[in-house]
Amino acid sequence: MIHYWRDYQKEIAEDEFFYVRSCIRQNFFPGAENLFIDILRNKLGKKVFEDADHTTCTGIGYHSDIVPIETTMTVIARQFALMKERGYRNLVISCVTSFGLYSEILDLWKHDPALKTKIEGYLSEATGRSFDEPANMVHASDILYKFRYEIAEQAVNRLVNNETGLPLRVVDHIGCHYAKTFPERGIGGSEFPQVLTGLIKAWGGETVDYPERRHCCGFGFRQYILQSSRGYSISHSRTKLESMMPYEPDLIVANCPGCAMFLDRWQYTLEETDGSVYGPGRTKIPVVTHEELAGLVLGYDPWEIGLQTHQVPVEGLLDKIGIRYDPEKKYADRQGKLIGDTVAVTAIV
Repeated sequence: MIHYWRDYQKEIAEDEFFYVRSCIRQNFFPGAENLFIDILRNKLGKKVFEDADHTTCTGIGYHSDIVPIETTMTVIARQFALMKERGYRNLVISCVTSFGLYSEILDLWKHDPALKTKIEGYLSEATGRSFDEPANMVHASDILYKFRYEIAEQAVNRLVNNETGLPLRVVDHIGCHYAKTFPERGIGGSEFPQVLTGLIKAWGGETVDYPERRHCCGFGFRQYILQSSRGYSISHSRTKLESMMPYEPDLIVANCPGCAMFLDRWQYTLEETDGSVYGPGRTKIPVVTHEELAGLVLGYDPWEIGLQTHQVPVEGLLDKIGIRYDPEKKYADRQGKLIGDTVAVTAIV
């Protein structure tokens, strides 16, 4: 067992990170990525660079059979070229889908060097650029895992019930593309992933084990993107939520933007569909991303980091932890103007 665990450790760079954003995380949870950058720069003192010329990895298009693999490879080779031009070697990826896709492409190039040479030619012809593979490539949750104790030392809040003093019961959900496709690239592999469990324990919480802990969140690309298949998507989410329900978790944390979105949004859909509610006392279970969890621990304002964009209300979780917040500012814009008030609509005939 010791040897097995050793096989699924990974090297994570100390500093000098080139950060690539997620196209869907910016839409689902728009504050999470800025929060991650702020934590690294201003709480941990790390150097992080994000390039305005960075684009989507095309992952959703690729997995939906819309974008050919060689096109995707050329797009990702361009990201590597941007990193090279900026003088960085350590790549940090925001999206689990992107992380899995980058891993797949590096693996293909390793086993087929001629394919890599072909992509180098495509990139040069299209952009005049050249690239180097990353010296160190990790997911953003790996970075928080590496520095979890440094974050704990700066903690303003702990994952502890403010009234009872007991650890919060936390469900960790690992995105499939983090460790299931290439287990050696995930801390703990696909069977015993520790990347979120490590955060939970370091910050005072208790992990909840339950039968469908490693089950798909329900996204699955084709399951959701094709409208006719969305029943498969919601049924997967229902399976997970029903399985965790008897254990009465206080929250769910996920390292994939798609997983966090579906476990959050489908709870509303399932309640509207048949009245199903899966949290303690017929409440919904709050869902946060790894960045947002770190933000709460470090004392960031919940509305400044975008928790009002979640479908499941987070106020119950904030109250349990003892986090102070202004309910009046939940839907205020940067100028303090409320944008969440009911607006009268006049029908146009």
